Amino acid sequence: MSTLKLRSVAIDTYKENVAYLHRNCEIYRSEGFQALNKIEVHASENGASVVAVLNVVDDDSIVEPGQLGLSEQVFEQFNLPEGSSVRICPATQPHSFSYVHRKIAGDELEYKHYLEIIQDIAANRYSKIEITAYLVACTESGMEREEVLHLTRAMVKTGERINWDEPLVVDKHCIGGIPGNRTSMLVVPIVAAHGLFMPKTSSRAITSPAGTADTMEVLSHVELSIHQLQKIVRQLRGCLAWGGTANLAPVDDVLISVERPLSMDSPGQMVASILSKKAAAGATHLIVDIPVGPTAKIRSHGTAMKLRKLFEFVGDNMGLQLEVMITDGRQPVGRGVGPVLEARDVVQVLENDPGAPQELREKALQLAGRIIEFDPDVRGGRGYAIARDILDSGRALEKFHAIVEAQGKRKRPIPLGELTLEVKADKAGQVTAINNFQIARIASLAGAPKDKGAGIDLHKKLGDTVEKGELLYTIYAEHQSDLNFTKEAVNHDSGYTIGK
Repeated sequence: MSTLKLRSVAIDTYKENVAYLHRNCEIYRSEGFQALNKIEVHASENGASVVAVLNVVDDDSIVEPGQLGLSEQVFEQFNLPEGSSVRICPATQPHSFSYVHRKIAGDELEYKHYLEIIQDIAANRYSKIEITAYLVACTESGMEREEVLHLTRAMVKTGERINWDEPLVVDKHCIGGIPGNRTSMLVVPIVAAHGLFMPKTSSRAITSPAGTADTMEVLSHVELSIHQLQKIVRQLRGCLAWGGTANLAPVDDVLISVERPLSMDSPGQMVASILSKKAAAGATHLIVDIPVGPTAKIRSHGTAMKLRKLFEFVGDNMGLQLEVMITDGRQPVGRGVGPVLEARDVVQVLENDPGAPQELREKALQLAGRIIEFDPDVRGGRGYAIARDILDSGRALEKFHAIVEAQGKRKRPIPLGELTLEVKADKAGQVTAINNFQIARIASLAGAPKDKGAGIDLHKKLGDTVEKGELLYTIYAEHQSDLNFTKEAVNHDSGYTIGK
């Protein structure tokens, strides 16, 4: 193997190892390396090695002949200073990829096969192209329910697992696809105020306008170490933190980074993704929210029931006491879409503000009520009333403030985007449909969640009557270019259907 000098290239390649070699490098010309092929990089000093996808460059400012550039992710793995000696050679395809070929052919894989695949993905031995092949194989060939269980167990095994030493650790998860669905930020303080143990680790948005972690970050810190997380939950019985720092089922984030741009969301991968995270986070009891609607991820009740059975099968075999709630997914929940606007809705509900979005309040109470009924001291059917009393009395608000303070309250509030666009009804009538996908897309074009003050404030919901020219929603953005993108999207499709 030939020797090169290490160089850090300040490029975020998002969960993919990428190396950079100059076209005029003697090694590139003599050894026959090709762009987008995988190479093995070996550090001479500490013996560390990684597999990376090779990019070839012609710009000396990125990397010079005789140097090997590494993207941010790979450079951190080596933990060596620039200028260190490294050697490279062509990488061999991981043995587990033969199982991907079997899956492409329609074979059913066993636990040992999925474990080897997931371990190789966790070790960055798969390129994004190879991960895509794996995901397409699972989606097109389908996965038997036993395979979904194998995959879930493999994903848990390749990361950390938290043991809370508690007999009852509750959690909830929504399969997504509905804008403004920030029920977790209401459910956690209600359930924790009741006394149940609810360490809620949530994700950031990848293609949606906001995740729970993005919205909670408007109010407090969410990037907590495992030690901080444990201390807060022991003290307050709950938290609302980002799960990325805990290394729980880490391969899930890699798979999602490939699935989302391809709009892939197969039932098997979805169930394994959700339940591996929950099992790794130490949950013993779980509520899964499946919204159903014309523009939700799940379009029909029949499809929801099939997904429910798959969740229950895998959950039972993972030792999770799991219940599925099928909910109304015909329109966004609440009024705000985007971190600041969604945080506003949550706080209004907690403060029992008369102007708070009632559908957000009601859905949160239904979910919290079902979770409270996991408590062996609560009689079946009593959970909703207990949850409502906790919210109405202000105990949920008090608990929420305590969690915000413990996680690190934000010192200055984040303002809404200064630029606005009002979207008005083009005719009189009644709102007969709201397209969840289009509303989420417009909010994302406005800059959410990267720009936390960007998003959409909905003024009309399903069934509301409108006059021609009446305001349907307001778009907020921080940059004129983003607002221009939303104008184009709205002119094509506002997301609202006005009927008689």
